Amino acid sequence: MAQITCHIDFISPYACLAFEHLPEALRGLSYSMTYRPVLFVAMLKHHGQLGPAEIAPKRDWTYRQVLWQAHQLGIPCDMPRSHPFNPLPLLRLAVACSPEGLPGQPNRYVCETIFRHVWRGGAEASDPARVEALTAQLAPAQDPQGDAVKAQLKANTEAAIAKGAFGVPTFEVDGKLFWGLDALPMLRAYLLGDAWFESAAWTDAAQLPVGIQRPRSGA
Repeated sequence: MAQITCHIDFISPYACLAFEHLPEALRGLSYSMTYRPVLFVAMLKHHGQLGPAEIAPKRDWTYRQVLWQAHQLGIPCDMPRSHPFNPLPLLRLAVACSPEGLPGQPNRYVCETIFRHVWRGGAEASDPARVEALTAQLAPAQDPQGDAVKAQLKANTEAAIAKGAFGVPTFEVDGKLFWGLDALPMLRAYLLGDAWFESAAWTDAAQLPVGIQRPRSGA
């Protein structure tokens, strides 16, 4: 049975769609899925990137594409009242709901409930009253604002970055990383044993020399 780790942040509509589509995308395969909340903005900061919602034309396109993909996949999806928002309370809540002995690994029900809190209904995702009600519904075993939970979220994020993750959702299996909603067919092919993943197309891609590098200052 394949062991897959899914690195997610509830701020990402692509992570939400991938999460919702997973059962269909991997139908018939034998696998175990672990969900690990991570802070997407920390990944962006580490790699010196802007998020899609921080580039005005890309922001517009992202929201249109997300709603189109949801329509195509038959997944209910509504934009929250404002985006981006601060996802920390939701990420910490998810971590606080982790089962005993599995720190930083909330189950699918918890992740589904939080994703749908954000991406269904069009309400404000970070509204304190809604977050309070969500917390009461999920009844976390730990204090979402406690030091242990905060440290675990940081550890989840740092571990994902150390493995090469740069965005969400990222699926990790056998040391390989598959990024994004559109990587699900690729992940399925790998799990089915496609020999392509042992070919030079996969193994040599990271060895391609950099021809020119743009200065980060924009000069």
